[in-house]
Amino acid sequence: MTTNIVFLSLLAIATLLFASSATACDRCVHKSKVAFFSKAQALQSGACGYGTLATGFNNGHLAAAAPSIYKDGAGCGACFQIRCKNEGICSKEGSVVLVSDLNDDNNRTDFVLSSRAFMGMAKKGMGQDLLKLGIADVEYKRVPCEYKSKNLAIRVEESSQKPNYLAIKILYQGGQTEIVAVDVAQVGSSNWNFMSRNYGAVWDTSRVPNGALQFRFVVTSGFDGKWYWAESVMPADWKESVIYDSGLQITDIAQEGCSQCDDGSWKQ
Repeated sequence: MTTNIVFLSLLAIATLLFASSATACDRCVHKSKVAFFSKAQALQSGACGYGTLATGFNNGHLAAAAPSIYKDGAGCGACFQIRCKNEGICSKEGSVVLVSDLNDDNNRTDFVLSSRAFMGMAKKGMGQDLLKLGIADVEYKRVPCEYKSKNLAIRVEESSQKPNYLAIKILYQGGQTEIVAVDVAQVGSSNWNFMSRNYGAVWDTSRVPNGALQFRFVVTSGFDGKWYWAESVMPADWKESVIYDSGLQITDIAQEGCSQCDDGSWKQ
């Protein structure tokens, strides 16, 4: 029975990695259009589940992304550099945004940005001029997320009910990777229980170990997955709404399965 469970777990991980690769090539340059939310609150109720924490990420440069980028929640927390193409208004640097929501009701754009991120694409002093356009032609590519002063963190969700149910939200995932599996175990134990992606950046399980908790993550790295181990993350008396530091810094750059990637249009 144990062998079958391990085999099924590895098969599930392999399937997730393949699915991630199948929708890869984020780092290639893509052309599209972007719009913006007039109110930041629209992104606080986003599909990634970051809530009011969202506006504190990436200086408020946030984005709702198309399903192919959101990837059923695996794309939550990914960073993209987006540059608009109106040379009279737009800067060469553009704006680096963090995916915090799903944009599933607008076929005209790959992203809908926070107004701060939208104005961030403009030359100095021309943010309002860019806002007046409403929609901008852009090119974009994925870039690493950097959290130099923060480790990967785990927030215990309010829906958690000790000792029978645990829901966590994963914050500050650095690098250019995706978390495709999460396991939890009692500190010092090798009896790992898998967690399921509830939605977005939220994972849960009804098989909650007793005592202090440790976690392990499968993160896309290279063309395969890489295990990250976070020891003694949550105390035995863990509480809802508290953020716990994993002690991990993820900086990997996943190698995507792109057959071709023409970056010729991306000139500094």
